[in-house]
Amino acid sequence: MIEMLFNPKKVERMPWEMFFVGLLYSSVSLLLVNYVFGEDVILREGSGLLVVLFSVICSMPFMYFIIKNEEEKDIEISKSGKLIKEHAKALNALIWLFLGITVAFSFWYVILPNDAGKNFNFQIKTFCAINRPGQFDKCVSQYGVPVGTGAVSKSTSHMLAIFSNNIYVLIFTLLFSLAFGAGAIFILVWNASVIGAAMGIFAKQSIAALPLSFLRYMIHGIPEIGAYFIGSLAGGIISVAVIRRDMKGERLWIILQDALVLTIIAIAVLFVAALVEVYVTPILF
Repeated sequence: MIEMLFNPKKVERMPWEMFFVGLLYSSVSLLLVNYVFGEDVILREGSGLLVVLFSVICSMPFMYFIIKNEEEKDIEISKSGKLIKEHAKALNALIWLFLGITVAFSFWYVILPNDAGKNFNFQIKTFCAINRPGQFDKCVSQYGVPVGTGAVSKSTSHMLAIFSNNIYVLIFTLLFSLAFGAGAIFILVWNASVIGAAMGIFAKQSIAALPLSFLRYMIHGIPEIGAYFIGSLAGGIISVAVIRRDMKGERLWIILQDALVLTIIAIAVLFVAALVEVYVTPILF
C-alpha cells in the first residue's frame, strides 16, 4: 500500500518528488521500528538494520523502474553524449531520493533523542569507527560525539585512505547491482542512514542546527553518493539487460561501453569528493 502512493513512471519527469518519497518512506520505516519492533527485546537489537530494510522495501519499485528505463535507453540511443545526458535525469531523481531519506533520518534522530541510540545503533557504531576509532567504546556509549574539525588536514595519505575506501564501496555497489539489479538500493539507503545519524549527532539534539549539519555533510556527501548511484546504474543496466536477454551482438558492446563510461565517471567524481572532504569541509566547519 505505502509504495503505491507515488507513481514510479513520473520519476524522471518530476525528480523532485523523489525527495518526498524518501522522506515519507524512511519516516514510516523509522516510526514502525521505533514503536513496534523497538518493543521486542530481540528485534530491537537490530533496529538500525530494520530501519534500512523497510526503507529499501518501499524504495525498490522506484529503483527497479529507473534501472529498467536506463537499460532501454541503451538500446534506443546510440550517441554516447546524449545517452549520458539521459542518464543524468535518473541520477537527479536518485539524489533527490537520497536527500529525502537523509533528511528524514537526521530529523527523527533529533526529535527522538532518547531512542536514537536504539534506532541508529549500527549507524552510530559506524560513525564512531570512522571518527573516533581510538575511543570507540566511549563514543558508542555516548551515542556518538563528533570530533573537532577546525584544522585543515593536509595529509595526502588521509585523502587517499578516504578515496580507497569509497572505491571499495563503489565496487561493492556495482557488483551488488550487477548480481541483484535494483538490490544496490540497500547500500545506498544504508549510507543515507549513516549520514543522517552523523548529521543528528553534529546537530546535538537541536532542530535549528540541522541546516548547518546538512551543509557540513552534503558538501562532499552529494558527489559521493552520486558516484555510488552512477555505479549502481552501471551494474543495474547490465543486470537488467541479461534478464531481458538484450546482451546480443552490437547491443552487448553498446551496453558494456555505457557501463564502462559510467564507472569511469563514478571514479572521477569519488576522487573530487575525497578532495572536498579532506581539504574543503574542514575549512568551512
